[in-house]
Amino acid sequence: MINKRLLIKHLLAHNDENSFYDKKLKIDIGQTEGKGKFLKHICALSNSNPENNSYIVIGIKDEDNTIIGVDFFDDSKIQNLINAYLTNPPIVQYENIPFPHLPDHKVVGLVTIRATGKITSLRKNIWKYYSGAVFFREGSISMPKVFDVEIKDVNSKIVEAIENNAQNNIEHTLNAVFDFMQKRKDYNPQYKVFKEYFVICWAGQKKSIDGKAYFSRVDIELINEQVRLFFSTLDEVTIMIDNDTFKIIEYVNLGLHNSTQYYPLEETIINFDNNARYTIETRLMFKAPQYDKKILHRIYNTNNAILEKLKKGLSLTKQEEQKLKNLPITYLICYLNSFHEAVDKLNEAKPHLKAYNVESYILYKESMRILRKLKYN
Repeated sequence: MINKRLLIKHLLAHNDENSFYDKKLKIDIGQTEGKGKFLKHICALSNSNPENNSYIVIGIKDEDNTIIGVDFFDDSKIQNLINAYLTNPPIVQYENIPFPHLPDHKVVGLVTIRATGKITSLRKNIWKYYSGAVFFREGSISMPKVFDVEIKDVNSKIVEAIENNAQNNIEHTLNAVFDFMQKRKDYNPQYKVFKEYFVICWAGQKKSIDGKAYFSRVDIELINEQVRLFFSTLDEVTIMIDNDTFKIIEYVNLGLHNSTQYYPLEETIINFDNNARYTIETRLMFKAPQYDKKILHRIYNTNNAILEKLKKGLSLTKQEEQKLKNLPITYLICYLNSFHEAVDKLNEAKPHLKAYNVESYILYKESMRILRKLKYN
């Protein structure tokens, strides 16, 4: 089993960007340009490596390989995005890898691309790239290319050696368990061994609502691979465990006028098999709350007025500042109730929320995460 933190270290230490490996400071698949660039790199790496895995490491300064990290990214539906835009899509997995020196909410993103052996191309237009375009890696650059010859496998032995050097062992596992228990000691850290092989550590702040146990500030890690499976400072989750599975149900707290309710968003089940393998299944559970359209029109117009004042640099009243805190969530609720332009307003608000109010910006990121899950489900 590959220790993903070791794998990233080996990629950074021994290999500059090349035909099987790319590194990025960040990606933004919420915007058309960022989505197009990401798909281009996936396409190029898949075509350049028909016989081995290729990788993108995210959260790295290009100049000196400094590990900066990125926000935890829990888009379990990223394969749906790949399938929608690429012909002969590779198998793509995005994983969040914690590093000890990073803040709790930061990780390194690891994208693993496993080709199908067929030429991958764009299925439809996106940004400045046209349907039918084929990309290939020329050194560290993803370039458009016409394929008229068979692709030669030149990277398999190199990638195999890197992956072999990143294999996990009992020392890495024990050290990681001890580190987790110490770092999360304020949130009741626990661990469980599944099938005498897999170790999951988790921690969270427990509270009871209507007799049901919920956890917030949740951190869940698969220690064997050094992969963070779940992290949130906002969401409430329930956790259920038996001898074969670890199940998480994630909830979102939505509502208007200080009247909120918990809605199940997504169920994640990690199944552990007897053959030293595991699978992760996710199921979207969300059903959007519906509200009176007249009330929502009033809230939507109020949000728009506040946003215009932010864009013009005008001061807000105390009442407007209070409403600003909930602006991302109320825009989200409007969008879920068929106010289709609300998502554009939410994107417009991003830089202004980031500059004006940290709390509102965190809620903006949470709202966009929910939308992303719904979009690609």
